[in-house]
Parts: sequence; C-alpha cells; structure tokens
Amino acid sequence: MLVDLSGTHVLVTGASRGIGAAIARRLGASGARVAVHYRGNRDAAEALATEIGHGAATFGADLTSSAAVANLWTDVQAEFGKLDALVNNAGIAIESPLALATGDWLAHWNQTMAVNLTATGLLSRAAIAHFQTRGGGRIVNIASRAAFRGDQPDYLAYAASKAGVVALTRSIARGFGKAGIKAFTLAPGFTRTEMAQAFIDQYGEDYATSDIALDRLTEPGDIAPTVAFLLSGLADHATGSTIDLNAASYVH
Repeated sequence: MLVDLSGTHVLVTGASRGIGAAIARRLGASGARVAVHYRGNRDAAEALATEIGHGAATFGADLTSSAAVANLWTDVQAEFGKLDALVNNAGIAIESPLALATGDWLAHWNQTMAVNLTATGLLSRAAIAHFQTRGGGRIVNIASRAAFRGDQPDYLAYAASKAGVVALTRSIARGFGKAGIKAFTLAPGFTRTEMAQAFIDQYGEDYATSDIALDRLTEPGDIAPTVAFLLSGLADHATGSTIDLNAASYVH
C-alpha cells in the first residue's frame, strides 16, 4: 500500500538520528515536507534534510528549555506557514541509580521529564491551538513499552515519563477529536539506537533480545512505516490508541 503524504507538513523532534531520522526519511519518501528538529548534531540534521528533499528544513532546539520548545514551534510555523502533523519522538534515558545523592538523582529526573514529557506536552499544546484554526491535524507521540511494564530501577524516570506521554496522548484524543485532531501513541521496545546502546552495554544484548519473539532486535526502520500510516488518515478511528512495536516482548 502506497502512503501519499504529498502536501503534508510535519515536525519531527529528535530527527537527526535513530528512530526520528528513520521517521523523517519515511515521511519524506511519502512526499511530506519535514521539519527536522535536532539538539546538537546540526550536520547530521542538515544532511538528512538534503537527503529527503521536498523542502525539508532543520531547526535546532534544546528541549530541556521551555523557551526553546516554544521558539521551536514558532520558528517551524513561520517557515512552513502551516503544519498538519507533529511527531514527538525526542527522548532521553539517563541511568540514575538510587544510590546517587538526592540532588543528582533529582536533576536526572527533572531533565528526563523536561525532554520526554514536558516538551511533548508543550509542543502538543501548540499543535492543538494551530490545528484548531485549520480544521484538524494529527499527533503521534513515541512512548515505550516501559510505560506499561516498567523499567529497570536505574531508569525509573524514563518509565514514568513515558507513562505520562501515554496519558497525555489519550487525553488529547478524547478531548479534541471533534475538532478534527487525532492523537496516537507508539510504544517501541528495545530498538537499536544510540540511546539504547548504553543500556545494552550495561545489561548485554542477550538481555535485550531474550524476551522478544522475533529473531532480531527492532531497528528504527521498523518503527517508521507505522508513523506514515497514522499520518495518512487511513487509521483515524484508532485515535487514542497505543500501537505496540516491541516484537511481542510485552503484550497487554
């Protein structure tokens, strides 16, 4: 099935690498114009924008700063004129043993929440306001299986932040559907990215693959097609739902 997103303008956060880059490529291949957000890797973001074409452009922002998040949306809207969809993909996972000093543990907690949940909330809020003036739009938020089954004790903040993303997305779907706004959650499991590599290095790849039902670890390219499908409008009555993409490592 060919998904045609021609004429669609999409902001993808955390798009310079990993899952975000794969999503941006897939959306570009489907004809969308993509706003490629990055934090620090400008060269990779610009190379990706050139690769995918269709007027893609890059936008840098540190999502730990609420002001930077607000400016990101404003800058994208100013350059693109309008946005049809938002993909909140950017995320961090910081190893935070409970034995850390309270101040250090709390700093990790706050940083994780700022990027994974607060930035997602702020961008979703801006998107909702914009979509309401245009008759609707779509939001896809990347959560995690950790939102449902939990995570290792060193990653409590990560699991809690992703659970918040799920509740946020469901609330948007329920609250703004009649305004034409649809919201979906994707919940990947272990995916072979730089962010996951630190966990794999700590616990071992055997741990990462021990409970999956397939014969290989999920790759970023395994996540991206579902995003394009959801943004196509072909699954709008799935608004509010969570799609698990974890190779059956967690089924609920």
